This record gives sequence, structure tokens and C-alpha cells, in this order.
Amino acid sequence: MSADVLAQTQSARQPPPGQHGGNLQDSRRGRWWWRGLMAVGVVAVVASAAALIPRAGPSQTTGPTRTHTITRGELVVTVTEQGTLESSNNTEITCKVRGQSTVIWVIKAGTEVKPGDELVRLDTLALEDAISERTKYAHWSRSGAERSRADVTTAGLAIKEYEEGRYPAALMTLEKDRAIAESNLRTAKNMLDHAQRMAARSYVGALEVEEKTFAVKQAELSVGVKQTEIDVLKRFTKAMAMETLNGNLNAAKARLAAEEERAKMDALRRDLAEEELQYCVVKAERSGLVIYPSAAQWKQVPDVTEGATVHKDQVLLLMPDLSRMQVKVGVHESIVERIKPGLAARVTLPEKTLEGKVSSVASITRPAGWWTGNVVKYDTIVELPPVEGLKPGMSAEVEVVLNRHEDVLTIPVAAVVQTEDGDFCWVKTAEGPQRRSLRLGDSNDQFIVVESGAEEGDEVVLNPLAFIEEAQSEVLKPLDEGKPRDQNSGEPGNESTRRASLETDHAD
Repeated sequence: MSADVLAQTQSARQPPPGQHGGNLQDSRRGRWWWRGLMAVGVVAVVASAAALIPRAGPSQTTGPTRTHTITRGELVVTVTEQGTLESSNNTEITCKVRGQSTVIWVIKAGTEVKPGDELVRLDTLALEDAISERTKYAHWSRSGAERSRADVTTAGLAIKEYEEGRYPAALMTLEKDRAIAESNLRTAKNMLDHAQRMAARSYVGALEVEEKTFAVKQAELSVGVKQTEIDVLKRFTKAMAMETLNGNLNAAKARLAAEEERAKMDALRRDLAEEELQYCVVKAERSGLVIYPSAAQWKQVPDVTEGATVHKDQVLLLMPDLSRMQVKVGVHESIVERIKPGLAARVTLPEKTLEGKVSSVASITRPAGWWTGNVVKYDTIVELPPVEGLKPGMSAEVEVVLNRHEDVLTIPVAAVVQTEDGDFCWVKTAEGPQRRSLRLGDSNDQFIVVESGAEEGDEVVLNPLAFIEEAQSEVLKPLDEGKPRDQNSGEPGNESTRRASLETDHAD
């Protein structure tokens, strides 16, 4: 009897019971949820049958039985999953238009294209409006920059005009006025001296001398005022004027820089919008096959379709390298620890079968939800050799060889009953079926490695729950004693219930 497992059986059924090692325990956990449902029905049937069948002895049979002879041979442990072909080296065609855009046309997936062929067209109305607006703002900004540049030039000339024109002229005017005042002072002093000499000779009166004295005082004050005005001009007025003029120049330069930057950015936005307008028509850069990127599992249509909204840097299309193909499958969390890079894998395609190997196993699980039945799986990549005719999206059945046992004793899954006290089988003897306690090893969905408890040539009863009252009693024992469910299993019911489910699944 072959120990290799068909793909459908491996993907739908749990490895058999009875294994005490960690690998088998992990393999059983992935399928408890549907077997638990079947177990409830099985236990109910067995309980009803046990109530009606009179108890005659520990190995009493209730009808004809079928047996299997234990032999020594090879046992291959595999896991089978469904996946799809994809390329490990895809050329991504992305959206280069900022913001969001609407797809108005997209090429059909699977089309062979040549360089320059159109692949996607995006709506251009928003970009055309943006180009018009940004062109207007660019002109306004340039006008403001030119006006600010003229202001800078004017402010620079104002400084020179003050230093070389208005300041020297004001200084010269004040110095002229001071010179006139000094001349008037000398004249007033001379007239006073003359009046004093004439008064000494009694030619003029005291009143005239007093007038001349007042004229001298007035002339001296005029000279002082002019000198003060010159000092204020040199020390303060010039400094204040220069600060104001330099401030005006700096302010004009700052406005010019701001206006130029604004003009530059407005022109850049206009140019970018004009460039993005060209990106609204996406063309192929090389020849090859064009496919759509994979959409989320809960979506009914691809992410890129006519009327869809896309954003910048979103992958619109893929151009796969058909010489580097692989299969991505999801491996259940209960057995992912046994999947290692380098394991051999057999990939079955619609028209051919290829030999590949596991190249990588994801370290984190893919998102689970209602669309996956809340089943947790890890993405596993299987590399394929270069073969003609492979295309992305083809369905593939991947069978990964987890282990291969040579020259081992094997027992059918249908012959083993798991109870609270351990794993058992019933061997056909001259006195009737006799119970044997088993120590089991690795398994697949059909056979289990027997480490001890049975020998080569033993005839074991298949589906003992249906024919042997002792087996029925062993299964029902935890229920009769009111034992709680196994808290460590993380599964509803107990191991006896799950074993009953397995026995029913494999009943012949």
C-alpha cells in the first residue's frame, strides 16, 4: 500500500492520531475545527450503540471486521497546498501622477506588448486645469519679482544719491551759512569797536554802543547755531539717513528673494503639471507580457480597472520575467515549523508536473479574516526551474515532502484509537481481537509509524470503533467519568472525540 498522499487528501485532512512527537502534534492542530464537528456526531452514535449492545467482554465484536497486515516499508510525510504561479522578478509599472487619478482605460491582462505601446490612460481634466492656474500664478510671481528687483536697484541708488549728493549739499549749505554768520560776527564786532571809540570821544551816545553790543551777541549766536547744525548733520542726521536707506535696500532684497522663490516654485509647479500630463499616458518601455497586480482577497475586481482611483507610486501593472517563476502558497500555522528552505516540492500544473524546492518561508503570518475563514497561514515560496509555457496566475498544487522514513513499521490511521490512557489498536488472534498499547511516531494522512506495541505481520482491525465493544468503551470512558476537556489541546472536546472523528474519516 502506497504511503504517499494525494494532494486533495493532504490539504483537507489532518495527519493521523497517535503521534507523541511535537511534529505530529502540530500537524493535528490545524484541522480540529472541522473534525470536532464530525466527532460530536460520532460520539452520539457510539453512545447510542453502546447503550443497546449488551456488554459481553472486553474484546467482544459486534459484526464482521476488516483487517490490515502490518508491514515494513517507506513512509513519506507530505503537505499539499494550493497556490498560483508568479514571477520572482517583476518589472513594476507605477503611477507617476501626484495625488489621485482616475483610470479611463487599461490594457487587457495577459497582452503581449512592444516598446511604446499604450498600457494605461488616466484622466487629464484636473491636470489641465492645474496647468492653467499655475501658469497664471507663475506670471504673477514673475511680475512681482521684477518689480522687487527694480526696488532693489532704486534702494541702492538712493544710498549713493545721499552719500554723494544730498549729504554734501546739505553740509555745504550749513558751512556757507556758518561762514556768513562768522562774517556778520566780525562786522558786528568792528562796528561795536568803532562805536565804543566814538563814544569815548562823545560823538555817539551809550544807546548806540548798547545796540552794537547786542548785534555782536546776535551774530555769535548765529555762528553757534550753524556750527551745531553742522555737527548734528555729521554725527546723527547722516547716520540715521544711512540706516534708513540701507534698511530699505535690505528689505527690497528680501522681497526680491521671496518673489523670485515664489516665481520659481510657481514655474516648477507649472512645469511639473505639464510633465505629469505626459505621464497620464503610460507606455511600455520594453516588450513582454503585461498582467495586473494581485488584488486583496476580498475584492471582486482588480485594483486597476476602468473607473478605478489610483495614487502616486501605486503599482498599475506588472511585466513578469517568465524565465524566473515561482509558486506562493499559504502553509497552515500548525505545520509551518516543519517547512524549511531547501525542502523538495512537487508542483502539479494543469498540463505538467515540475520538481521544485522551498526557497523561503515568511516569518509573520498573512492577514486573516472572513475571506480566509479566519485560518492563519504563512506565505511560502517554491522556486521552479526555467520551463517554457509557464504564465503568471496559473493554478498549482504544491506537495512539499516534510520527511521520508525508510524501512519502518506502519499502521493505518483507521486502525488506531486514541484515548485518555494512550493510543491503542486491536490485533486479530485465535481468541479474538486483543488490545495493544502503541507508541507512535511520524505520520501522514494514511499511515503512522509504529515505534513499539505491534510487530510485522500482525493483523490489526480497521475501524475498531464500529465492531469492537471494548474500543467503544475506551472512547466513552472520559465522558462516563465526567472528565473535563483537555485544556492543553486548545481544541473543543477531548482527544477521544477527535480520535473517533479520525476513525470515522478513514473507515473503509
